[in-house]
Amino acid sequence: MSQEPFNPPVSPEGLPALEAVPLTPVSPRFAPYRVLGTMLFWMPLAVAVALLPVGPELPWPVRAALGGAVLLVGVGVAVLAAIEARRRAFGLRQEDVIYSSGLLVRRTTILPVCRIQHVETVSGPLERLFGLVRLTCFTAGGSSADLVMAGLRSETADRLRQHLLHRIREGSTADGPPTDDNP
Repeated sequence: MSQEPFNPPVSPEGLPALEAVPLTPVSPRFAPYRVLGTMLFWMPLAVAVALLPVGPELPWPVRAALGGAVLLVGVGVAVLAAIEARRRAFGLRQEDVIYSSGLLVRRTTILPVCRIQHVETVSGPLERLFGLVRLTCFTAGGSSADLVMAGLRSETADRLRQHLLHRIREGSTADGPPTDDNP
């Protein structure tokens, strides 16, 4: 005797609202890190535009104005990067990890803990200067990361990593997300 699969429909009105999940902002150090990283890219570009000959020899005031315009664009991009960095947040629930980012286009990624195969922490020299770490979660079947949580303090990233590894190995329940109260 075979049993029919049981898969009842779920009412969208009965689902919990994602907005009800308390998200923890990433470290306050992430905004200055993003500003400095952006300016380290745009400042040399502005100097190169101002000093290097472009096309037919342009007079010095025109080249300086072009360099200034490039630098002004860089400052605008840095301001937007700082605003976006302050909007990033993460959450940890019993069965999944949530990461929200973006300024104009908001992206919320929810990764079930049961799908996570591998977790690592990564930090470049500039991130280490600010005490920041990226937590990277991988699932089976992919060669790239499925979730990269940037802007975490190293202590928070280590606690999250240990918690996720424990959940992967032991299948234990979540105790709640670590906080980033102290920058």
